[in-house]
Amino acid sequence: MTLPFESAVDRHGAMVLRVCRAVLGPGPDAEDAWSETFLAALTAWPELPAGTNVEAWLVRVAQRKAIDVTRRRARHALPTADLPEQASSHGNPGEGDGLWTAVAALPDRQRLALAYHYLGGLPHTETAALIGGSADSVRRAASDGLRALRRQFAPRDPSTGDPR
Repeated sequence: MTLPFESAVDRHGAMVLRVCRAVLGPGPDAEDAWSETFLAALTAWPELPAGTNVEAWLVRVAQRKAIDVTRRRARHALPTADLPEQASSHGNPGEGDGLWTAVAALPDRQRLALAYHYLGGLPHTETAALIGGSADSVRRAASDGLRALRRQFAPRDPSTGDPR
């Protein structure tokens, strides 16, 4: 290639930017596509065959880079100021039945043991390291908390009496 790369950037840079802006609109995405176009062109420049229409080649590279940016946009979440509230079709677990209120009413040690072991999936030894005490005492606190919740939410059958 007899034309130095810097000359190609000077001669065709504005045209490449127009192509990027036409596809992506004005803004940082078009400028990123312009930069990516010339980075790719710089890499391929030494192997570019003599007699290549540099302007057409750069337009093609710019168009592909702009499409890459468009695809990247589609894959990434866009920030928004306000998120719309949407109700879950499954509802919230324990909503309306007082479960979370009952869990909050448990003594701290029982509540933490239940949360770390059953909800967080930690073994009793790691839970004990977090809340203090031995693994056996944490196991007992979790068991007592679970028993209290089961008593409160167990189905009542008048013929069998209250659960223990």
